[in-house]
Amino acid sequence: MNWYPLRLTTPAKPLVFGDHVIARRLGKRGIPDWGIGETWECTDVDGDNGDVTNGSLAGTSLRDLVHRHPEELMGPGWSGDSFPVLTKFIDASGTLPVHVHADDATAQRLEGQRNGKTEAWHVLEAAPGATALCGVRAGVTTEQLRAALQAQDFDAVLRRLPVRAGETIYVPGGTPHSFGPDTLVYEIEQTSNIQQHAMRWQMEDGSPVPDEEFAANIDAFVQEAKLDPKPDFVPGLAVRIGDGVERVVLTASPYFALERWRAGTAEPLRRSFATAQVLSNTGAPVQVRAGACTEELGRAETLLLPAVLGEVEITGPADVLFGYLPDLTRDVVEPLVAAGYAPRVIATLGEGLEEAAATTTTST
Repeated sequence: MNWYPLRLTTPAKPLVFGDHVIARRLGKRGIPDWGIGETWECTDVDGDNGDVTNGSLAGTSLRDLVHRHPEELMGPGWSGDSFPVLTKFIDASGTLPVHVHADDATAQRLEGQRNGKTEAWHVLEAAPGATALCGVRAGVTTEQLRAALQAQDFDAVLRRLPVRAGETIYVPGGTPHSFGPDTLVYEIEQTSNIQQHAMRWQMEDGSPVPDEEFAANIDAFVQEAKLDPKPDFVPGLAVRIGDGVERVVLTASPYFALERWRAGTAEPLRRSFATAQVLSNTGAPVQVRAGACTEELGRAETLLLPAVLGEVEITGPADVLFGYLPDLTRDVVEPLVAAGYAPRVIATLGEGLEEAAATTTTST
């Protein structure tokens, strides 16, 4: 088969915290002209599976490609039941509900799911003074967390962090969180839609949550919440690639990695890869060349680059995001160690990095 960059359907979610930012300010076309909280750029979540819309594979679901062509799509030796990475644009013009996603072990134990949902947020825009709630404050007990959730007194138990454009935060499964208002985020996460909310209102339409349902939600939330994770926003680690071409590693873990690449006009952005890349454009329209194909990628549009393509070239000026399932040592640690970053600095990007960085440093 002649592989090429794939365009996928992108479900748009009309959630109460969303407005028109993704369409009117970010520039995404083809979504409904009403308040949109999220667009799911690359999804293989049950019930919201992406379908290919271009080329010879048009009409094929991402799930089918995973099953029929796992190594061509994801890389040699890979197999799985679904595409492992989910990416979204999130318009938090309003405030997201306080919620929690189970980690892998808890999802298997309590939700009957094969995996939980660890995620990361890369902040594209944030108003002055914007904040996020992320993680439980030091010294808070499970009983105190429950009482505060019941009282809707979130600041009594959760950490409130400043939010700045260009920064990224890695949010392990089990970490209570929320962000907004006046914040625009690109989110990358494990493929899952499990979550427990602690709000008196439904995020789909703002309608009230009945008392019995609210009590059950709080019980489930407390069972799935972890008190230990206390993540922080980081600026990412930059590596100069060429004349006017910069790579910034924003976050990385065994579950996903996210990078922001920028290029001017002195030379094109060139990237080699060994696993599927979710390429989302946060800048002006660009020309993307991969395999034998050239595609124009507009603002806020996304392409899925199958692993078998191996490399991509983008004509600048460009400002794009690459999300993927990494080999941590090969794809993240070795390039950052070569650029002079210490293991403790690399470890700030996410999970599973410090030991890999220390091993790499010792071997070199």
